[in-house]
Amino acid sequence: MIERKFIAEKMREREVEEYIATEIGRDKYSFLQIKRTPLGEKITIYTSKPGFIVGRKGETIKKMTLILKTKFGMENPQVEVAEFERPEQDAKSMADYIAGSLERFGSNRFKSVGYRVLQRIMDAGAMGAEIVISGRGVPSSRAKHWRFYAGYLKKSGDIAETQVRKAVTSANLKSGTVGIKVSIMPADVLLPDRIIFPTAEEKKEEPVEEVKEEDKKAEEAVEVLKENAEKPKKKAPAKKGDKKPRKKPEHKKAEKKTEEKKEAVKEEKKEEKKEAVKEEESKPEEKPKEEKKEEHKKAEKKEDKEEPKQEDKKEQAPLEEKKE
Repeated sequence: MIERKFIAEKMREREVEEYIATEIGRDKYSFLQIKRTPLGEKITIYTSKPGFIVGRKGETIKKMTLILKTKFGMENPQVEVAEFERPEQDAKSMADYIAGSLERFGSNRFKSVGYRVLQRIMDAGAMGAEIVISGRGVPSSRAKHWRFYAGYLKKSGDIAETQVRKAVTSANLKSGTVGIKVSIMPADVLLPDRIIFPTAEEKKEEPVEEVKEEDKKAEEAVEVLKENAEKPKKKAPAKKGDKKPRKKPEHKKAEKKTEEKKEAVKEEKKEEKKEAVKEEESKPEEKPKEEKKEEHKKAEKKEDKEEPKQEDKKEQAPLEEKKE
């Protein structure tokens, strides 16, 4: 039962799309969006020319809301018109434009219409495009198949299925039905086989970015190491019989050795200072001994000089006595 309900809803959406296409015109809008809200169904029409759809004072929108209520059983339909900026990038709008132009002007000018639309698509910035017009309506004795192609377009693979925009429509002419198929590959598609060569400016900038990334990685690694060092490691509970003597860390042993060396150097310096002071004190005691020796020598010399003078005086004394 649930499956039938979903199928019925999709069938109704399809009927609504066909009604809007006949009421407005296929070549005047690109696509529709139907959403269910708590207030009712919201229908958004995307087009490049919203003025043609709205009409004078919104007459066409009012008419559409009444028909949607009565014919399709919608409780509160809300019809909105949104502007589509680049219709040349939408495959459906281009296919509908070709179908409308062929129905309006006939099939004799299908080549000029195809080349004109292809040029519009490529001027809008598409990477590649393809237009195929085929059927009994093409002017000839037999059915013909015309292909208009420009740029680069993927025909197989995941990109061809998901990224390439495709649309198929038909134009009913007096001579017969003409089928139109449009495929557009937009410029923002990232191809796996596309190779981009960097310019000279990009090459200069690349190593700077790599250095910055390396610096960031190094900083992050240092922060992680700091965090791991700060976190206390959980020790397993020791058993009663397995008590072992704690080992002192190696860095503490090295600190003690350096302190001992410093103390030994300080003691050696103190001893050297004491010896220097003692030597200075001993020197002034030696000097007076030398001075005494010199004085003693001088005294001896004076005595030696005085002795001959006394002898001369003794010799002169008897001479004077004789003269008297």
